[in-house]
Amino acid sequence: MTVQSSTDSWHWVRSDAELQAVLQATAEAPFLAIDTEFRRRDTFYPEVALLQVSSGITTWLIDPLQVNDLVALRTLLSGGDRLRVLHSASEDLEVFEHWLGCLPEPRVDTQKAAAMLGLGFGLSYRDLVAELLGITLDKEETQSDWLARPLSAAQCQYAARDVIYLAECWPLLQTRAEERGTLAWIIEESGAMTTGGKGPLARFKSAWKLAPREQAVLAALVAWREEQARQRDKPRNWILQDKVISALAKKRPNSLAQLSAVDGMPPGVVRRSAKRLLEVVASADEQPTPVLPRPVGSEARAVAKQLLPDLASVAASLEMSPEILMSVRDLEALVAYEIGETDRMLPQWSGWRQDAVIQPLKARIRTLVGT
Repeated sequence: MTVQSSTDSWHWVRSDAELQAVLQATAEAPFLAIDTEFRRRDTFYPEVALLQVSSGITTWLIDPLQVNDLVALRTLLSGGDRLRVLHSASEDLEVFEHWLGCLPEPRVDTQKAAAMLGLGFGLSYRDLVAELLGITLDKEETQSDWLARPLSAAQCQYAARDVIYLAECWPLLQTRAEERGTLAWIIEESGAMTTGGKGPLARFKSAWKLAPREQAVLAALVAWREEQARQRDKPRNWILQDKVISALAKKRPNSLAQLSAVDGMPPGVVRRSAKRLLEVVASADEQPTPVLPRPVGSEARAVAKQLLPDLASVAASLEMSPEILMSVRDLEALVAYEIGETDRMLPQWSGWRQDAVIQPLKARIRTLVGT
């Protein structure tokens, strides 16, 4: 069924046969604009509710509650060499990884593209559309229940516009990138995006202050909670809250009474998982101390602060937003590496940044520290 309004048109895809028609219709498309609607309230994994796709000519709303051909969906997302265009793609990537077991490839993230073209860092889709197309989008459906059926006309229009205008924005960004010679950089930066963030241990920012055995217990408990959250498809804090895990790591209980006495320990968790939790705590003593992230030293922080004007200068020369080049934390890590405080290299220091950003900053660091 095709739905039309004064400004938009889209096709519903509610069967595997209709999905096959989409594959045929997009076979020669130079790119596909892609977005999802999902719910993530009481589950560990996002629940996919809608997949929106636009070729720039035609737009489809694909209903994952009725379409079952996962092979065809994977082909739509990752077949051939055409770009899959998304905006602020991190959560969408989680949806695709769990739902389809694949990520859009090759892909480009227009939020990263905007930052690398000097339009602003962390630009929202609404702001991108306003900047490039002069169109103001409403926010009325951002809190919709996208798993409800039938979807309202307003929901459908909102969802369709998420890719209709994205398909109009990308050629404008692509032209600018080609003129500056940075299109390959943008695609590389977008392709490097992964799911999972910095990992579940990153939530415990002060964990490095714990004693070595306490760190081992913390890491073991976090791994147990991660396994439980995935198996039961529940949010991490529904399994066990961060503050309770921290308390367990410090107390290291070895009996049911000690476990029950830990501040904030839910009685239900004790009933269901006391034996296993005590085993996790005990077995952690046999594990090597994990390597937990810790803040850099005062010298590295001071030098990094002096480097901020240099980072801004490099960004200006590249006509990019400074934040897309390197965060303050990564800048501190680069200084710490250069002065020998750590031997940890970050993957984002390689690739297009290596010559354009990292080498000039390393040279300036050597000047500042006199090496």
